[in-house]
Amino acid sequence: MTDHSPITALIPPMDQIKICFAHGAYDMKPIFARQAPGIETLQVSTYDDLLKVIPDVDVLVTSMMWKNDLLPHAKRLKYLQSVSSGTNQYDKAGFAAQGIRLASGQGVNMNAVSEHAIGLMLSLTRRLATARDNQHKAFWRPEQRDPMLREDELPGKTMVIVGTGGIGDRIAKIAKAFDMKVIGVRRDPAKGRGHADEVHAFTDLKSLLPQADVLVLSCPLTEETANIIDAEALALLKSTALLINVARGGCVDEAALTKALAEGKIAGAGLDVFAAEPLAAESALWKMENVVVTPHTAGETRRYELNVLSLLEQNLERLWDGRSDLVNQIV
Repeated sequence: MTDHSPITALIPPMDQIKICFAHGAYDMKPIFARQAPGIETLQVSTYDDLLKVIPDVDVLVTSMMWKNDLLPHAKRLKYLQSVSSGTNQYDKAGFAAQGIRLASGQGVNMNAVSEHAIGLMLSLTRRLATARDNQHKAFWRPEQRDPMLREDELPGKTMVIVGTGGIGDRIAKIAKAFDMKVIGVRRDPAKGRGHADEVHAFTDLKSLLPQADVLVLSCPLTEETANIIDAEALALLKSTALLINVARGGCVDEAALTKALAEGKIAGAGLDVFAAEPLAAESALWKMENVVVTPHTAGETRRYELNVLSLLEQNLERLWDGRSDLVNQIV
């Protein structure tokens, strides 16, 4: 990293700044130390330890470990880099009042989530999850006489993607490689259709659902998208349709989805996110043969730390240059 002097931003210069990495799984401190030797850093893996050190921290890199009751203790904090793309956990008004800059981790797991969504779809269309279950039983499934019990093909099918930001647009790009028709749905269609064949507003979603062979959710959870797939929306889908959710569990009415799956109103679902996590052991979704469950791992990637640190370094450079615009700026 380039040394900046004199300092024009509100964060201390390189030789005075203290950066804290706070995460239970990601080991970012040693990687950052190799990339930016000489900058003081510390790393904590529990909320209690974060509470102890937060008064002396200038920059914090974290995600769900953050609790807003830390704000009164964060006397020196000037910039928080969220590890996650979602920022619902942060009191944005409180950050602004306290002069703390906030940037999201949007894009750091774009490849991972988009590939996971496609993987969930293929697990259902090619019955890979069923094959894995049969493997554990040492069961060699015979050829299927009923065409509806066989594996399926994707060319010519229609995918409807709710949320065509970076992740949704890459899902569209991959789906097009499978010769699928792709319809994008986004809050502001004026931002363009990207790799989709066409793009519509959220208000048009229910009129589009009857066309969907595969419905993919890759949108943020907002007031507009909360329970966007409810009982009414599910009833508009084909009985052969698949639902893939790599967005947030709150985007789907889980009870209505479970009922629709149990009654065969839709063919199946690939779910990485749930209304309450971990998914309760008593949930019927665990044992449904037409459901593939993954434990909110769509965003996991071996490159996660490197991708987050790339954002951190870009934003530190901007702050040291006295710039007001951050990459993925929220506050």
